Amino acid sequence: MHHHFVPTQYYRTIGTHPAALVISVDDTVTVECVDAHGIDRNNAQITPSGNPMSGPIHVRGLTPDDVIAITFMSIEPIRNHGWSYPTLAGNVVDPEYITAVPYAPGSALPKEYWDYDRANNTVISRGTHGRSLTLPYAPMVGCFGVAPARGEAISTATSGRYGGNMDYKHFTTGCTIYLPVAVDGALFHIGDGHLVQGCGEIGGTGVESAIAVTCAFAKAPMQRITWPRAEDDTYLYTVGNARPLDQALQHATSEMHRWLVECGADAITAAVLMSQAIEYDIGNVFDPAYTVACKIKKSLLDAHQLRSTFRA
Repeated sequence: MHHHFVPTQYYRTIGTHPAALVISVDDTVTVECVDAHGIDRNNAQITPSGNPMSGPIHVRGLTPDDVIAITFMSIEPIRNHGWSYPTLAGNVVDPEYITAVPYAPGSALPKEYWDYDRANNTVISRGTHGRSLTLPYAPMVGCFGVAPARGEAISTATSGRYGGNMDYKHFTTGCTIYLPVAVDGALFHIGDGHLVQGCGEIGGTGVESAIAVTCAFAKAPMQRITWPRAEDDTYLYTVGNARPLDQALQHATSEMHRWLVECGADAITAAVLMSQAIEYDIGNVFDPAYTVACKIKKSLLDAHQLRSTFRA
């Protein structure tokens, strides 16, 4: 069954909130999301700023220790513009270079607006601050996750085992994300859409816009996982969310080793393959928890008769 979900209430935490929509495994949902400042498709601020989430969506039949699979079937802007901040975060440059960064940390930040050109599949800045730029349209979802255990409600500013504000540019159309279910129904939240964003979200924003995301929900055929996993047509991904950055890398690396063993490799083979073939991306280095993605090409797994997909 397909559902079209337009929220009437938004949350700035991911937690055990009352379900806004109840669906079944194998259903699909088109979810409308406001932007990071709570601004909707009509350019009206309808909820407070701070990555407000649409949801939660309760998926019948999912219980703690299951793994939920969410496939982003499409990500579409529902207004024709977005915005970003024209600066770099103070923590991504050398301390002595901070004074050279536009709009020093702590100062009021103006918005640079960008227009979405559907015909040419680009986003174009208006050049209010600096020169006008044209970039390929590359939509992604910055923040999503399932309710953590023990009744926790965690700010959408950060991330953890449950997902959250990971801001990883490859969480886009065609990607399937796997998250550990901690409560009945999983309680899936989603928001913080971007028309484009570089690795790290080093300016504190992508090009923020209101979006509609069509998601397919399934129960993943895998044992309980510790950290988020994902796959697209080319890679398997594992994600660590933590601070400092090396701890996020450790989480992602450990989860990939566990996954490759589940794919059929013995522990030594998995370690050797990772040592020579693994790739890393930085998802977010702006927010309280940093995000590191560890990835490996599916073609390498196929070549060694290892399982390379967990899509239902």
